[in-house]
Amino acid sequence: MLYGRSTEQAELECLITLALQGDSGALVVRGEAGIGKTALLGWAADRASALGLRVLRVTGIEPEADLAFGGLTQLLWPLQDRLDRLPAPQAAALKAVLGAGLTRGHDRFLTGLAVLTLLADLAEEGPVLCLVDDAQWLDHASAEAMLFAARRLAAERVAMVFATREDGFAAPGLTELRPSRLDGESAARLLAAHEVAPVLREQVIAESAGNPLALIEFAAARRIRSTEPLHLQVPDRVLSSFRAQIGRLPERTRLMALIAAAEGRGDLPLQLKAAQSLGVGLDDLEEAERAGLIQVSESVVTFRHPLVATAAYQGAALARRVAVHRALAEASDSPDCRAHHLPAATVEPDAGVAAELAAAAERAAARTAYTAAARLYEQAARVAIDGQDQVGWLTRAAAAALSGGHPGQAAVLAEQAERVVAPALPDAELTAVRAAAMFELGEEAAAVRLLHDRAVRAAPRQGAAMLRTGVTYAWFTGDEAAVTAAAEKLAALGSPDPMAEGLSHLMRADYARGLPLLVDFLAAAPDTERALYTGLIIGADAATMALAAAEAARCREQGLIGALPHVLQVLAQAQLWAGLHREAEASVAEAVGIACDTGLQQRIAWLSGVTARIAAIAGDEARCRGLVAAAPDAYRATGAAVLGLLEVGLGDHEAALNRLEAAWSGPGRNAAVLLSSVPDQIEAAVRLGQPHRAEEPLGHLLAWADASGQAWARAVALRCQALTSDDETHYEAALRLHAEGGRPFEHARTQLLYGEWLRRARRPGEARGPLHAAVEIFTRLGAVPWAGRATSELHATGEAPRTAHPAPAAELTPQELHVVRLAASGRSSREIAAQLFLSPRTVEYHLYKAYPKLGVTSRRELSRLHLA
Repeated sequence: MLYGRSTEQAELECLITLALQGDSGALVVRGEAGIGKTALLGWAADRASALGLRVLRVTGIEPEADLAFGGLTQLLWPLQDRLDRLPAPQAAALKAVLGAGLTRGHDRFLTGLAVLTLLADLAEEGPVLCLVDDAQWLDHASAEAMLFAARRLAAERVAMVFATREDGFAAPGLTELRPSRLDGESAARLLAAHEVAPVLREQVIAESAGNPLALIEFAAARRIRSTEPLHLQVPDRVLSSFRAQIGRLPERTRLMALIAAAEGRGDLPLQLKAAQSLGVGLDDLEEAERAGLIQVSESVVTFRHPLVATAAYQGAALARRVAVHRALAEASDSPDCRAHHLPAATVEPDAGVAAELAAAAERAAARTAYTAAARLYEQAARVAIDGQDQVGWLTRAAAAALSGGHPGQAAVLAEQAERVVAPALPDAELTAVRAAAMFELGEEAAAVRLLHDRAVRAAPRQGAAMLRTGVTYAWFTGDEAAVTAAAEKLAALGSPDPMAEGLSHLMRADYARGLPLLVDFLAAAPDTERALYTGLIIGADAATMALAAAEAARCREQGLIGALPHVLQVLAQAQLWAGLHREAEASVAEAVGIACDTGLQQRIAWLSGVTARIAAIAGDEARCRGLVAAAPDAYRATGAAVLGLLEVGLGDHEAALNRLEAAWSGPGRNAAVLLSSVPDQIEAAVRLGQPHRAEEPLGHLLAWADASGQAWARAVALRCQALTSDDETHYEAALRLHAEGGRPFEHARTQLLYGEWLRRARRPGEARGPLHAAVEIFTRLGAVPWAGRATSELHATGEAPRTAHPAPAAELTPQELHVVRLAASGRSSREIAAQLFLSPRTVEYHLYKAYPKLGVTSRRELSRLHLA
């Protein structure tokens, strides 16, 4: 019976009803110790079982908080026979969790996708409720996998509930329920149910402050005339109460309780094996069981409340805790379980223990439990005797933390390693890890300096690798001096790098020398990541889009979920230039969704550059400015270019010109980004009647266009020449080049300017053709202010624009569009689910929502639609 929990029960009932009706949902129940979270989960389990849901339960265990996949193993253990029904990479990931296989190199988020697919598969037989208690003590790998699944639930008939204390389990994006303290009436009813005498109730209610566990424990304490220190918070007073109860037990019983608390999982055979070496045994648990502090079954020991275990452990002397952990380590047959106890059992350097911990870290990393691996490597370094081993393990700990998405922790570990190695030179691996952590933390300039400083003192091959990384970082920050210095140092080391050399020339506006180097580098494509960046820089839109699409397909096939947001960002940028705004928004939406689900918060800010430019083209000022404001400082050039385009589109030419001129002379300038805004700068200068302010940017644009070999770039340069010279032949030449394809928005701008020029030349009949074409393209791209301007010009020629018919996919959400396109290509729901990291049932849900919008009733009809 629950008292005073009608609101909380209604929320849980709603979640269960959602699953029964075919939807899904997730909820976090957050509150202080003793507030009744476990009781609410118990009520939800009983209610769900009564309604026919299958209930799965997982409990976080404090001593297992650093044991890789300990929590997830609880979830998977009764479902092992279903693993082979999953896609092969996902099945392999979960088998690795269970120790039935070992896969190296798979993405750490693949495990979360596999959990989602497994729950969805299970729910095909009936709705499922998954309850996770004490989530604050889940190991990081388990929490990450379960949260990934929870965030991507949609229409699987699965409900997930996580119960956690106030701190220790961050679950952004999930709805939270915070149980309230019990009111006086509910507290009195609870005490009456526990047969507390009326004379004690008022005092107990006042002291407990409405905490249900405190009500029960303080009432028991009053019966035996025990008091708790009133200056403590209620949960601490409850803990103090349990500590007092344990303190009254016989010494041998206290030792057995300590063994149970230190072991944590309730594994009675292991506890008894360790107890034997300490001179105690099963009979010594009797007093604790009689006091109601623990329950003992055939093979499991369970504490009445997690705070009882905490009290048993914290109340013991350090020497006693060390001895218990040593006994548990010696008694364990599992090397990972042994590694779990060894750090607490080792107080002095021990090479053997360090080697065992490092081996356990390697196993954890192989299973993508990077947070556990980082902790184990750090512990190995702590007890290592050899300084070189210490540095190596701290470096691996930092690398594991970085792989696990914790750059702050990685930076701290790398700094620890450098303090050990000083005054000697840190090796290349340590330098690379520290620099990568700094870059992820937004310290781009410091990362560049670190790489450059270390490169000159490193071995040539290692120094070259540092400098190549430094070039990429410096380009993002617009650090011309660093890019040039790195290119020169690479040449001096006998490792000239065409990308570094090309970027160095671009930073100095030497496009004739820089662009051909980058074109050749892209053609060779020795490194996919660097090739993607290069393609974007030189404006090779078609090549970049093809390369990014192929890389995205590889990531999907291999389940490389964490790598996909970056690839999708490049793909979206290429799609944007190609005028595929719907596709670009779908790519960004998917990337943002994955980044949110995987905690890649900085990537979300970087993705805003694509959507900000789409908003600028659309004339959506509020959205555009908001997205630019959210972008990191390293993207200041992108922000200036986007806002300049917005302001030109809205007719605020003075603001646009001032902003773009400042960007060219200010810090963080980036030639490739700013060159895309040169047409806006030139148009703004001409519109203001100040053509002299267009001369320098036009020179940049002409040089870039001549050196790039890109037809669209030469066409835009010719348009700008026509705008400044009033020469019609440049417009005509530009339109011939635009006809070769590429960047339709720029094509439409050329048609608009030419149409305007023809009308001013009193040739309205000739103006109508390019103006109609401009209106059509601007309308298709959603370029509202530009379409309005072209329409006004058409009206001035005495003609109205033709009515545009929206594409059939115009009303689809980005997710629906993605699903529909894959379905139209003939892929099954299961195949689509694997590609988009969804469940098959969610894919079917999106198709169900899309069909009415498209005016179709089946997959067969999708292939006949133009899904633009």
